[in-house]
Amino acid sequence: MNVTRQDVDALNATLTVEVTPEDYAAKVKSTLDKYRKTAKIPGFRPGHVPMGLVQKQYGKPVLSEELNKLVNEALNNFITENKIEILGNPIPAEGEDGFKGDFDQPENFEFTYKIGLSPEVNVALSSKNKFDYVKVKVDDELINKQIEDLRRRYGKLVSGEAVGEKDMILAQFVELNEDESIKEGGILHTSTISMEFVKDDKVKKSLLGKKIEDKVIVNPADVSRGGSDTAAMLGVKEDELENVSDKFQLTINEIKVMELADLNEELYDKLFGPGAVTNEKELRARVTTDLEGMFVNDSDRMLTRSVYDSILEKTEVTLPDEFLKRWIQLSNEKEISMEQIEEEYDGYAKGLKWQLIQGHIFKANDIKLENEEVIDFTKGLLVSNYAQYGMPAPGDEELTQSAMQVLQNRDEANRVYDMLAERKLTTYFKETVKLNEKEVSYDQFVEMASN
Repeated sequence: MNVTRQDVDALNATLTVEVTPEDYAAKVKSTLDKYRKTAKIPGFRPGHVPMGLVQKQYGKPVLSEELNKLVNEALNNFITENKIEILGNPIPAEGEDGFKGDFDQPENFEFTYKIGLSPEVNVALSSKNKFDYVKVKVDDELINKQIEDLRRRYGKLVSGEAVGEKDMILAQFVELNEDESIKEGGILHTSTISMEFVKDDKVKKSLLGKKIEDKVIVNPADVSRGGSDTAAMLGVKEDELENVSDKFQLTINEIKVMELADLNEELYDKLFGPGAVTNEKELRARVTTDLEGMFVNDSDRMLTRSVYDSILEKTEVTLPDEFLKRWIQLSNEKEISMEQIEEEYDGYAKGLKWQLIQGHIFKANDIKLENEEVIDFTKGLLVSNYAQYGMPAPGDEELTQSAMQVLQNRDEANRVYDMLAERKLTTYFKETVKLNEKEVSYDQFVEMASN
């Protein structure tokens, strides 16, 4: 068996596999002998079927299967031994160029495959490249807001006399006609409103200061978050909203005010553990540190995105487009037309380009994802999940077993590897490029992170 390579251009080549009877004859005969022992053909006892009949019935499919195995093995070995970096997998050349041989009179066979070659990638990234590293300005306003949120989390609801900006209202909703008279057979439902979710300033102003038994005409959509939330507030199904009036009489039955938890040892211990924080000064210092740490991941993601966009724009990566389009079509589990591929190809090519760039960065800088490191990273993710639900993490042995189970799931393992790869890439960017630290307000940061 012989494999030869012929380069078409810098990104495309063909591999031709020549197969002779010496390569396949013995294996085909061995397989047919096994078939003969078990073949059930009328008029013959098992094991006594003439080889000619076995050959006639099973010869071509057995030969085809054996040739397929031999060719695939030859291709893989040739690519590995010659360290050829390819994209996708080899695909058969079309028409007569792809196959030469005769299954009716088998002798020599010749199979030709096309391969797409991985392009050379050179990423120019150094301390000469300057990028903004955006951080949240942790000022007194943000610290005070976070402390208030913590106090609200452990506070309690008490009855209030007048509606305030952050209060909760228990109200009765009565559906009205256009002339604001009560609609006969209309909706009558009691529900709650959180003033923090009322975004319309005019509506909010109409409710502020109101007392128990006061009445206000509102559009339910203005005092809810819309859609399913509005439907739940009125006690109807979401698809029924289109037939519901936009005018309701709201009667205030109760006003609930959040009484903030006192800043004392009991609250500090609940928040941070016994003795970790003992006074308000230490609380503010701890909140400052926690806030700064909380935004680091978002700052890192914004930096990575900026470097990613810059590298993609400035790094020239030429792909064997026609080969890749046909490979996508042939390898897709479901039938896909070339028109569909053309529509989606730019997005695919951009993703592949980034994979090649990332692969180059990892290889050039000896960045690796070691197995032990992946397990430790997965354990860290599990610990974060436990903390999110206020649960203590199990012991190290149980945590390790859980991490191994997660990594046995292919989709979960890919997600973990992608996350760890991105983290390593971010670390490389932060250590390589020049960072221009830029502080912005919390609201500006949120807007920048969401764009």
